[in-house]
Amino acid sequence: MSTTNPSAMRVTAPAKINLHLRVGPPTADGFHPLSSWMVTVGLFDNLEFTLTDTPGVRLTSDDPALPTDASNLVVKTATGLLDAANLAASTGVDITLHKRIPSGAGLGGGSSDGAFTLLALNQLLQLNWSPDRLATLASRYGSDLAFFCHGPSSICTGRGEIVHPIAPPCAKYAILILPPIHMPTPAVYKRFDQLLPSELGTRNSELSPPDYATWPTLTAQELLPKLINDLEPPAFSLSEPLADLHARATKILDARIVRMSGSGSTLFTLYDTRDEAETNADRLRLTLGVNVQPVELAPNRGAK
Repeated sequence: MSTTNPSAMRVTAPAKINLHLRVGPPTADGFHPLSSWMVTVGLFDNLEFTLTDTPGVRLTSDDPALPTDASNLVVKTATGLLDAANLAASTGVDITLHKRIPSGAGLGGGSSDGAFTLLALNQLLQLNWSPDRLATLASRYGSDLAFFCHGPSSICTGRGEIVHPIAPPCAKYAILILPPIHMPTPAVYKRFDQLLPSELGTRNSELSPPDYATWPTLTAQELLPKLINDLEPPAFSLSEPLADLHARATKILDARIVRMSGSGSTLFTLYDTRDEAETNADRLRLTLGVNVQPVELAPNRGAK
């Protein structure tokens, strides 16, 4: 976060990937319990905040497809914070969002924008609320928001709102494969339930965490075989192009393990060094014909 004006601030909001994602059967309220290792990556949206004396939250964006009304998580979280701090009647905020994280890609861009809105306004308004207090407020607006209030590497359980920070992975870089495919999360979960009914009775026991204490010490080659995403089969069954892209990427990388983030459509693999990531990103980019980006794992907050 950076600012030179006490009433204004600029923030970079990182994307995330789910290195590991196990999904349990839906509970009585219809939500699926999760166990996931989430890590931020070096792909950022940019947010600018200016406090005003005119009450209300006003959002503009350079993405014409993005709603900027009360349905946007940035507006929701900013409004929620002003209400919770009893400032809604006296304080307003103008927000500009420069969108770089693709939507519907399993990268949590909207959740990151919402969470970093809380972090920025907490600092700008000098509220001095703790990350736990901000995360509790954030969890009202979506399961992934609490992670971004803690980050950059955490085990998330429950619906994703119970966050336990851990060391980032020893592998320092990932390749993100970013196809122009939008995967609606509700549809993927619905397909998950349809594909795996016989397994749902045993999946709660499978959500007990692995030995996460040792996983961050593993090299990329050691860690990749341990990673699972239970949403890959339903996502691939819903999108043949995504399944084909996964198969092609795996082949190009000489059978290296390629995983999907969240409910898709982003695919990724891990490397220990920048040179490895950049070299193999070039191989994929030339052959796949889609956006491929090498990124740092768990970058420092505020990094551009």
